[in-house]
Amino acid sequence: MRRSRRPAENETGKGGPYPQMKNIGRNIYLGLILIFLYAPIVLVIIFSFNSGDRRGIFEGFSLQWYEKLFQNDNGLLESLGNTLLVAVCASVIATVIGTYAAIVICRMTPLGKRVTMIVNNIPMLNAEIVTGISLMMLFTFLSIPLGFGSLLIAHVAFNIPYVVLSVMPRVRNLSTSTYEAALDLGAPPAKAFAQVTLPEIMPGVISGLLMAFTLSLDDVIISYFTSGSEFITLSVKINAMTKRTVPLTVNALSALMFVAVFVLLLLINFRKPSKNKNNAVQAAK
Repeated sequence: MRRSRRPAENETGKGGPYPQMKNIGRNIYLGLILIFLYAPIVLVIIFSFNSGDRRGIFEGFSLQWYEKLFQNDNGLLESLGNTLLVAVCASVIATVIGTYAAIVICRMTPLGKRVTMIVNNIPMLNAEIVTGISLMMLFTFLSIPLGFGSLLIAHVAFNIPYVVLSVMPRVRNLSTSTYEAALDLGAPPAKAFAQVTLPEIMPGVISGLLMAFTLSLDDVIISYFTSGSEFITLSVKINAMTKRTVPLTVNALSALMFVAVFVLLLLINFRKPSKNKNNAVQAAK
């Protein structure tokens, strides 16, 4: 009687050598992507320590470009301060407005919600150069001087749609029973919202805040048309430098910004999750 023979599993492991080949190919593909993404950043950091003033040849180790950076050479630190000021203010204002707008949109009728979301998505789909020129013409028509105020309004305007899209999924999944229970227990609407609703949608709010801050920090085209000549952001400053020789102080500043973002990501990812202690009963107290 002939025994039934199971498919042989060779010595390379279950399923033959093909899974291992797939894993090797996947790792190579992932490695190439990481090299493509991070090799330019590594080069920027390396040449920030160059003793020479050329980007293609590393002549030796030196901290001269960091010294010139902290001496506010070419006004980079001033431009960085302007950028951070606008980014913080614009992201906070856009987050407040966008969160409120997301809550209102979710309570609309299906037709009103559809129309409002189409209007909300137009600034994201529109070309930035069109948005920048349009805002510049609007400020000129309203006799608003180009500077910090016009730049802040422009950044808030194009950040709000992204905040709305970040907060709306959380609002859709929000259970109204807890909020209504807090109201039944005597909590004022503002306190019930702050201690019951807001903690539940907070991940979406934080995501919208970070996205708005990043977009505001990185914007070039809209800032170029709405900032004027007295209030210049870092992106506009560096963009103007590209028309001539770009000093290696830009490399030094880029290296410091990369390290700051990297440390921030480490702190966010390795922090201990905290328990949410806000509920309807505490809101009523």
